[in-house]
Amino acid sequence: MDQIKALLIVGLLRLSALLPLSIARGMGRLAGRLYWPVGGRSAKVTLHNIRAAFPQMSDAEHRALARRSLIATAETAAEMGHVWIKPWSEASQLIKEVHGTELITNALKEGRGVIGLAPHFGNWEVMGLHLATLGKTVSLYSPPTLKALGPIIEKSRKGSGGTLVPTTSRGLAKLLKSVRAGYISGVLPDQVPPDVNAGENSLFMGIPCFTGTLASNIIRRTGALAVFGSAQRVPGGFVVRYELADPGIYDEDMMVSLAALNRGVETCVRRCAEQYQWEYKRFRVRPRNGPGFYDDM
Repeated sequence: MDQIKALLIVGLLRLSALLPLSIARGMGRLAGRLYWPVGGRSAKVTLHNIRAAFPQMSDAEHRALARRSLIATAETAAEMGHVWIKPWSEASQLIKEVHGTELITNALKEGRGVIGLAPHFGNWEVMGLHLATLGKTVSLYSPPTLKALGPIIEKSRKGSGGTLVPTTSRGLAKLLKSVRAGYISGVLPDQVPPDVNAGENSLFMGIPCFTGTLASNIIRRTGALAVFGSAQRVPGGFVVRYELADPGIYDEDMMVSLAALNRGVETCVRRCAEQYQWEYKRFRVRPRNGPGFYDDM
């Protein structure tokens, strides 16, 4: 079954790569609109998360934002053929504006490593690819569940010059060494770690959730500059932005650092809330203390 799923996804990726971006995105929007009334798992989680993150909104506003978010997620999926299948020389032409690269290039000139923090906002694959064009980049890589997609994703993430290392102790050691040497590393700051020892519960959008300590630990151990990056979807392509993280992220107190990390993610979210991946179960806590956030769905 997984092989069939993978073959279908690869076929859709190749098809979307052949279509103009506007048409591929249009197909994604149509799929999102058709999916919303069905009320599947993604729709339920999206609405549940948005209700919690934006309590000041009315129920009608919650539903409208949730619908727009699912449509935006479908657009992300529909445009991935242009990102994963096409060579970077072509995919890079979709970037219409870039802001803040001097934050990274100036740090690298001084011999200081950089941690690029890319939340699940807009198209984070585009952001990661662009980040690797600014200097030597080493990032952790874990193969996808559908193994047949692995070679495509791996080839794409290396397409702009980046290096991938496995999510093992040896891979992490290589990453730390590279950042200490003045290289760049990309980290997803809002990914919920599977290991209870790999994070702490910290507030995000005013709600406690399990937040990974990887980025904060790397920053503390290497003295790297922390920069948030995003690739926001706009007509015809993307706008890439790099912004300095909240100074609190450098604090020796892990809870202070994680609070600053989550505030940085919130800044991206509030720029265009519908482009955040709300169907992801971000508000999980570990260890659980009473009923889980998603138990009553």
